Amino acid sequence: MCGRFALFTPLDRLARKVGASVPEQKVVFRYNVAPGTWITAVRQASENEPPVIDQMWWGYRPRWAKSTGNQPINARVETVATNAYFKSAFARHRCLIPADGWYEWIKDTKPKQPHYLCRKDRKPLFFAGIFAEREDGSLGCAIITEPARGSATDVHERMPLILDDASLEHWLAPDLTDRETIRSMVHHLDADLIEHWPVSTLVNKPVEGQGEELINPA
Repeated sequence: MCGRFALFTPLDRLARKVGASVPEQKVVFRYNVAPGTWITAVRQASENEPPVIDQMWWGYRPRWAKSTGNQPINARVETVATNAYFKSAFARHRCLIPADGWYEWIKDTKPKQPHYLCRKDRKPLFFAGIFAEREDGSLGCAIITEPARGSATDVHERMPLILDDASLEHWLAPDLTDRETIRSMVHHLDADLIEHWPVSTLVNKPVEGQGEELINPA
């Protein structure tokens, strides 16, 4: 799964990476982003417009589901294209969620031992996501996950679907709607680029004011 992450790369750098205009607001460095909060995401409204950096609620619940519908934070790559709750968004409303790294917890440890996972070269990651308009008109998203690969298997059986650089434009392209075409053009990041290390258990409870000390080796 993917239930916590960090984002501290400046927005102008992220914008250049995906060909988006630089938003006026500055990113607030966040080292323990939790579900049920507003997060930074990249989407593209039409093929004639460049991508935009937007704020989305981390919790996917389309308008038609009303306020009683499930609000998942993740969607499995194995079923996202066919599950009735997600398939329309997979076809037409895909997004990217930028991150510098994410957290997972080693099972059967007390207290739960978090690990921080990131690129070895410290470049930002782009998680594949889907989004939908919520009942209140805002946008809500879910991060797509896949079976863990490489060193990530040391920590958890699943991980976010991280896209390689060549796939970012294709994933956002609103004119790509066919499932098999999308899958043939979009690829995950080489697992050998990912590393991890144990970090402070302060990650276990996200609170205001947490800083870069969270990602330091424990």
